[in-house]
Amino acid sequence: MNLKSRLRIAFASIFVGVLVLGLKVGAYLLTGSVALYSDALETTVNIASSVAALAAVWFASKPADSNHPYGHDKAEYFAAVLVGVMIVLAAISIFHAAWIGFIQGDSPEYSLEGIAMNLAAAFINGAWARYLMAYGRKERSPALMADGKHLMTDVFSSLGVLAGVILVLVTGWKILDPVLAVIVGLLVLWSGWELVKESVGGLMDEAASADVLAKIRLLISEHGEGALEAHDLRTRIAGKSTFVDFHLVVPGTMPVETAHDICDRIEEAISEDVPGAHITIHVEPEHKAKHSGIVVL
Repeated sequence: MNLKSRLRIAFASIFVGVLVLGLKVGAYLLTGSVALYSDALETTVNIASSVAALAAVWFASKPADSNHPYGHDKAEYFAAVLVGVMIVLAAISIFHAAWIGFIQGDSPEYSLEGIAMNLAAAFINGAWARYLMAYGRKERSPALMADGKHLMTDVFSSLGVLAGVILVLVTGWKILDPVLAVIVGLLVLWSGWELVKESVGGLMDEAASADVLAKIRLLISEHGEGALEAHDLRTRIAGKSTFVDFHLVVPGTMPVETAHDICDRIEEAISEDVPGAHITIHVEPEHKAKHSGIVVL
């Protein structure tokens, strides 16, 4: 999809977040449950993270320029880290609400409408989260994938909270309401940590996966006919881009044009199988061979 489609999806996430927040706030007002209040509080972070994802998708789409010759793809990782930080802040707020619940000891009130509103919010979030993660994975958008993962954690916590509130109403055990809020906070905190850790890997120029590296090695070997070997293969991931560079050893007497044709053939093969690949090949004469790299078939 093009940039307009990605921006529409990011805008839609904000709309979904506002809709879900309205439903959850309504559920809290009807029941007075601290756990449902915590659930609604997390949704405000969902909206903020969706706004961050929108800004990141727009900025990352800008073409390379003199100040950023490798493009702006890493902007999405900054947004993903920001989302992770927001998740942690939400968890802290949830713990505070749970503490107030422990002290006051209020019991939630039964409200079929409130329970139905919270369930509807979870269903909407779940459907949208699955779509966001699938689309983000397809388009290799860390910001949209982070948004989807965040929403999915919200779905699980919402369902758990809802089940717990129903249990409180049935059994009359008031303590379960703040206890559920604490559990939700711990789950949210864990998801925030995982998200930050994954995003920091992207900012630190993490290499492509083992499967992608194996594919690149095979493509060099199969399409490098005329060369002797390739060595010092390096990769790094930046959003939807995969940067690939390596040294290609050719016979010392090979004409420059022939070596250039081999490079073009390899670049075309990698670009077809690795979407978003940016390839740099350094050609060397045969006395530079290390005899420990990729053997050309």
